[in-house]
Amino acid sequence: MAHGIPVRTIVKIAVATVLIAAVAALFLGPLSGLVESLSGERVSAWVNAAGAWGPTVIILLMTVAIVATPIPSAPIALAAGAAYGHTIGTIYIVIGAELGAMVAFALARLLGRDVLTRWLGDSVDRGWLGSQNALTFTVFASRLMPFISFDIVSSAAGLSCLHFWRFALATLAGIIPASFILAHFGNEAVSGEPGRAAWAAVGLGVLTLTPLVVVAIREQRRKEAAHD
Repeated sequence: MAHGIPVRTIVKIAVATVLIAAVAALFLGPLSGLVESLSGERVSAWVNAAGAWGPTVIILLMTVAIVATPIPSAPIALAAGAAYGHTIGTIYIVIGAELGAMVAFALARLLGRDVLTRWLGDSVDRGWLGSQNALTFTVFASRLMPFISFDIVSSAAGLSCLHFWRFALATLAGIIPASFILAHFGNEAVSGEPGRAAWAAVGLGVLTLTPLVVVAIREQRRKEAAHD
């Protein structure tokens, strides 16, 4: 303790202060214009200017985009595919997204979990919210659905009782397909072959709808079994 304040509390205050300062710099300070106008073309220009540091730029941008909700990650993923192709681009996207997800999870666990349990007590982990398997599947399924906020899911998982290693594995398994399709789309978009890019878009749509169809079928079977 320092002056009667627990070290954990000091760490929380320091982390919260850094976060507030970062948010202010990104959305209220001189960097706000860059955030608002972030596009695949702008990211590609940064990557080209960075040279050998281009992969680091992609990974850092993806990490920041995942932690900071308003920053779009799709332009970064498309730029990665355009610059490095399907396979290598996917690897950089996955690394950045995984790092960002783990940071968001850790921040929510550090800053919010104790507060939530203090407010709600044992009820915070009741039902499926207390099931490691259910939470793991939920995270995995959400990663297959691009319209579900990646960073909000990461933060919500951090507030739950889900084990960190389960979260990391579910996220990794879930983001690889979508990351590959985005990288493929970005690569085809700059190759001048719109037909193949269109097929990539169709593939992304199928990937998005498949988990919804599976959940709907399971729910229908559960209702039928309940009626029987």
